[in-house]
Amino acid sequence: MFEYDLLATQGNARAGLFHTPHGDLLTPVFAPVGTQATVKTLTPAQLDELGATLVLSNTYHLYLRPGDELVRQMGGLHEFMQWPHPMLTDSGGYQVFSLAQTRKIDDDGVTFKSHVDGSTHRFTPERSIAIQENLGADIIMAFDECSNPNDHAYSRIAMERTHRWAERSLSVHTRQDQALFGIIQGGVLPELRTASARFIASLPFPGIAIGGLSVGETKDEMHNMLDVVIQSLPADKPRYLMGVGTPEDLIDGITRGVDIFDCVLPTRLARHNAAFTSEGRLNLMNASYARDPRPIDGTCRCYTCLTFSRAYLRHLIVSKELLAGTLLSIHNLHALIQLVNDIRASILEGTLEAKVPGWLRAWQGNAERGEGRHLDDPRSDP
Repeated sequence: MFEYDLLATQGNARAGLFHTPHGDLLTPVFAPVGTQATVKTLTPAQLDELGATLVLSNTYHLYLRPGDELVRQMGGLHEFMQWPHPMLTDSGGYQVFSLAQTRKIDDDGVTFKSHVDGSTHRFTPERSIAIQENLGADIIMAFDECSNPNDHAYSRIAMERTHRWAERSLSVHTRQDQALFGIIQGGVLPELRTASARFIASLPFPGIAIGGLSVGETKDEMHNMLDVVIQSLPADKPRYLMGVGTPEDLIDGITRGVDIFDCVLPTRLARHNAAFTSEGRLNLMNASYARDPRPIDGTCRCYTCLTFSRAYLRHLIVSKELLAGTLLSIHNLHALIQLVNDIRASILEGTLEAKVPGWLRAWQGNAERGEGRHLDDPRSDP
């Protein structure tokens, strides 16, 4: 059921097809993040119109509310949120990592306090898999431990624990209609990343995730770790880089051999008045746009850019109208989804190498150092 068909390559870049119970995923693919079973400000129909084919939801958040058992009783995530296409849930490992002040890790699992009401909870690999089986996404994640990339000594401890937890996750996984991915850890140490990639690749996972990046390391360190990891991964399984999603990140990741991406950034930026453009990131709160008749990006064909001016969008922002977040989210997600689609087409056509320099020039200025998975901190998701 979860076979991956590799259709074309250009260097390390790949175009493929991953079969799931809710449809085939054309890869590379960018997944909007629906933390609490909703991509903020957008309906499932709007996501469909944007061409989104994969949505990520959050195990930690849905476990706390409304509860994974309730979601199961309501028919699973697809029925609960009325999303007909493939879905992915993370394991909750990253969110537990972000609760540094209120959690305790041991070899069996993690005890933590809820950011909602302060109540105490415990996640183990077995519990994380049980929750994700209740949620019912097509792709689920083994429970892992994400570590501070600058703490090299602890990165080894977290990696080895992640490996043991990967084996435990596999041993309790029962649903054959869910693809369980293992997660590579190892901080920013090449020897650890290589060891982790080889270990996770040796286990019978139908796909492999690369975790613990975009959590505080430099861009160069992230790129170096991707270069190291990709060398040890099999060609017949999809590769998922967790929590990375600026335009430049997508280009750099795909050219290094990554197939699947997710990030809160496009919708988070939209709710903070910012837009991706081929001119660099725009802050539409800026007074210079008050009488600007142009669209956000003259090269973009999304609904927002085809319909509204920068002046109108700034008016919505200043007036604190909710429509601003919706229109900017439509634009930002369209920009990333279309970029990935264009890259995929170029891989199939054999023109990727010639186009990458132009894409990198066009999309420079849309990233800020340090942005990444930390934006999905469960305590600060306004």
